[in-house]
Amino acid sequence: MGNANDEIEQQLLLLLRRTQAIHVRTSSGDVLIERSSYGILCLILDEGPQRLGTIAQTFTLDPSTITRQVQAVVKAGLAEKTVDPSDRRAMLLSLTPEGRTAIKEARAHRRAMLEELMKNWTEDERTEFGRALRRFNTTVEEWNVTGLPESLVEQV
Repeated sequence: MGNANDEIEQQLLLLLRRTQAIHVRTSSGDVLIERSSYGILCLILDEGPQRLGTIAQTFTLDPSTITRQVQAVVKAGLAEKTVDPSDRRAMLLSLTPEGRTAIKEARAHRRAMLEELMKNWTEDERTEFGRALRRFNTTVEEWNVTGLPESLVEQV
C-alpha cells in the first residue's frame, strides 16, 4: 500500500463486503430483522418516533427508498405510522411493543457477539477504535451536509 489513505480505502472496501456476514451472524431471536430495517429501528429506539423525511435524511437516502423500507417494518409489525400531532400532514414512525422487544434483543445479541469477537482486544484498543469510527462517521456526515470541497468537484 502506498499511503495511509490507500490502506483506509482498502479496509473500508473489506468492511463493506463483510457487513452482510456480520449482520447475518449477529441476528437472533424469533424475528429476522433486515439490515436496512435494523438501522431504522435502532434510530427510533435511540431517538424516539421519527418523520419519514427525517429518517431519509439521517441515512442520506431517497425518500422513496425509505418509504419501501418503512413499509417492510410496518408490515412485519415492528413499527407503526401515526399522524404527527405537531403537523397533521406528516407521519411519524414509532416502534410497536414487538418491535421494541425485537430490536433490543437483536442489539443485545449483536453487542454480545462483538464482545466475543473482540475479546483479545484491550479496552484501550476498543475505545480508540470506537473513537476513530465516531470521528470518521462525523466527518462523512459533515461532508454529506456541505458537499465535496471545490478542489475535488472538478475531479469527480
